Amino acid sequence: MSSEPRFHVGFRTSIIALFVGIVLFVGLALVYLSFVRVTSITRSAASSFLDTVAQLSADRIDARLKTARDSLDILRGLTSVQQGDIRDNPRLHVVLASMLRNNKQLYNLYIGYDDGSFLEMDFIDRAGSVGKSRLGAPDDAKFRLVIIAKAGDGGKPVSSIHFLSDTLASISQHPGRTDFDPRERPWFKDAYEPNAGLLTEPYVFFATGEAGYTVRVPIDGGRRGVVAGDILLGEAEAMLRKQQIGKSGLAFLFDDAGRVLVHPDMRNLMEAANRSGQPGELPRLSAIDTIGISAAISAWRQSGVAQQFFRDGNGRTYAAAFHPIALAGAANLNLGLFAPVDEFYAQIEGDRRRLFVVAIAFVLAVLPIAFALGSMLSGSLRELARETDNIQKFRFTNSAQLHSPIREIDELGRSVSTMRTLIRTFSNFVPKRLVQQLVETGNAMTLGGTRREVTILFTDVANFTGITEHRDPAQVMQFTSRYFAVMSEAIMANKGTVDKFIGDAVMAIWNAPIEDDDHVANACAAVLACIEANRELNTEFEREGWPAYHTRFGVHVGDVVVGNIGSSDRMNYTVLGAAVNLAARLESLNKQYQTTALVSEAVKQRVEPRFVFRSVDRIKPKGFAAEAQVYELVGARAESGVRRAV
Repeated sequence: MSSEPRFHVGFRTSIIALFVGIVLFVGLALVYLSFVRVTSITRSAASSFLDTVAQLSADRIDARLKTARDSLDILRGLTSVQQGDIRDNPRLHVVLASMLRNNKQLYNLYIGYDDGSFLEMDFIDRAGSVGKSRLGAPDDAKFRLVIIAKAGDGGKPVSSIHFLSDTLASISQHPGRTDFDPRERPWFKDAYEPNAGLLTEPYVFFATGEAGYTVRVPIDGGRRGVVAGDILLGEAEAMLRKQQIGKSGLAFLFDDAGRVLVHPDMRNLMEAANRSGQPGELPRLSAIDTIGISAAISAWRQSGVAQQFFRDGNGRTYAAAFHPIALAGAANLNLGLFAPVDEFYAQIEGDRRRLFVVAIAFVLAVLPIAFALGSMLSGSLRELARETDNIQKFRFTNSAQLHSPIREIDELGRSVSTMRTLIRTFSNFVPKRLVQQLVETGNAMTLGGTRREVTILFTDVANFTGITEHRDPAQVMQFTSRYFAVMSEAIMANKGTVDKFIGDAVMAIWNAPIEDDDHVANACAAVLACIEANRELNTEFEREGWPAYHTRFGVHVGDVVVGNIGSSDRMNYTVLGAAVNLAARLESLNKQYQTTALVSEAVKQRVEPRFVFRSVDRIKPKGFAAEAQVYELVGARAESGVRRAV
């Protein structure tokens, strides 16, 4: 005789418990994965965007320096300059004025010789009214011409100052200083040093009151001398002000000595330095550091990683990117960009918070209604349970949304349909097989890994920077996203897992997280599929007027550590080990050997009966003790059933 259970649960209560359990499990799992992964995606996107902006801004500044240097190169090559013919030479004056007009960052140009002769032309309009007053210039003067030359052989130097109109007509003439000796100036004395750079130390110009550099080059032929010019940084300041990202973003130039050269609020910083008893001194990094900029700069200098994240005193997270100015040379000029992540991607952050609030509000709203109508829910809930079970097992269908005359059940059907869409979409941001494992097992993501043999693939687009640097960034993102979609589809179709996108490169793995006994052959088949897909995509690109993306591949198989790395609040599923480094090295060697897909000897030995390989070379990769034979993957053998590469 069976005993009656002591504890009875009503049907409606069971339905409520089941409903709440499903919603909480799936909803909280989704929110958890969303919070962790979206944070990582947000930071990665912010870092990549800032790095791109920093690169473009640094390139613009380098271009301005190059323009100034090119002008000096032209000037020092003139016959009159090489011969020291600077007195009564109106043709030379015309050349100087034309160069100043065409180079907005130049305030003046001057030439000094080893006998003390000197010629200088200033574009005094760029000094402003205050600068004109300091120089004693007439109101209608456009240029100031200073000439120091000897009256004759062995004679004393004669100095004169001429104020010229826009057409270089003389407005007034005055005696100049005779005690000025260009040979004693730093720009002259250091120009012939072995390690002399293009730029001098920064300083504040007397006429303009602005910070700047002197750019100088020695005269190669003829008389020994130096051609130089003063670069105003106001143009760079205006450019960086336009680069401000968000409401609180900041872009500025600084050097290794901790001096701030260009800042959107440079004028006020200079005035503050004057008020503090340091007239003529450039502001220091400490004067602008209100959020922890100095710590981020120190971290960059110690680690060499140009993208940094840090928190200010209020706990706000900032992204930072740094880039050196190449042509600055020994001046060690650097560009820094800073932006708060929450402001930079405020919409993403807001949508994420709203998702959490909506999920909680939804659960609270349906509980009383579900209790009252529990007896009417069994059939619909069983259908919803089957749907959520399919979602849990990643069996996504295109079935229509469940409808019911009961509003609450209809809303639940819509929510489950939305949940299916969200999980399917979210699997695009992380390896799908990893998300499937997490959802199916319910295991939390933890740090650590295990040793396993995997096949690793690295791809890279040849000369990506060169073919896209002058293109519209929005178009670059659009076409590159299409490229990534095609590559990812070919990889996943051959049982691969896309580990990450690195700039224009793709890293993929086989045999993790899902085991694959034929992972080496699947990786080779994926490479051939990528080549074919890339060829078809390039045909579309060329038809649309976009340059083709030519992809290089590197494949290796070996033991690695597979798992989650990072910190407790930010993890990344990936693989680590020497095998990863060798795969990346093989990809880069394609450029040297003019090949498309290089594989290691280990790959060739495993799948040689099914694929055709060509021996390329025997190399000793950097960081590896032993030599390794390198092969090119040519195609699949006809009997293998794999589509051949052409």
